[in-house]
Amino acid sequence: MSSRDRGSWTPKENKAFEKALAVYDKDTPDRWCNIAKAVGGKTAEEVKSHYEILVEDVKHIEQGQVPFPNYKTTEKNK
Repeated sequence: MSSRDRGSWTPKENKAFEKALAVYDKDTPDRWCNIAKAVGGKTAEEVKSHYEILVEDVKHIEQGQVPFPNYKTTEKNK
């Protein structure tokens, strides 16, 4: 699946998305179109959906519904 396929985001696209969210706040006219242009290769609908998924993920984390990772420790890390 390429980065152009629906739902697949590269780390570079995610970083551009994060930066664009900081620039284009909720009161910006044509917010999703502007963010899509900043990311490149995504439609306004795709960036809006990506944002909605992000909001849900954050909500679950804040509600404690996502367990902490169980990292292995080594003697060096103790």
